[in-house]
Amino acid sequence: MKSSVAIIGDLDTVTGFQLGGVKVSRVVETNEDAENALDELINDEVSIIIITENIADNIRKYMEKKIGSNVLPMIIEIPDKSGPSDRESDPMGELIKRVIGVEMVK
Repeated sequence: MKSSVAIIGDLDTVTGFQLGGVKVSRVVETNEDAENALDELINDEVSIIIITENIADNIRKYMEKKIGSNVLPMIIEIPDKSGPSDRESDPMGELIKRVIGVEMVK
């Protein structure tokens, strides 16, 4: 299954993206479900994986171990229906640094 975009998230978030045209999706309820979904999408060579912030925060070390410094798949973290999470790190800044090799400073 070759697809360029996939979503990992809760039912409401995934449903919204499906309505928007994203065909590959994984609804997850546990950290183990999220890790398995990430593995499957990486193995299927999905280029962009959209994941909710809360799920990404729960499996952060696993994601970093699986993806490392690879450019693909690109992981994009989005808020879920509860809104953005408070965090110390900036995943978008880390993504930019990984892709272009330059750290963006405010």
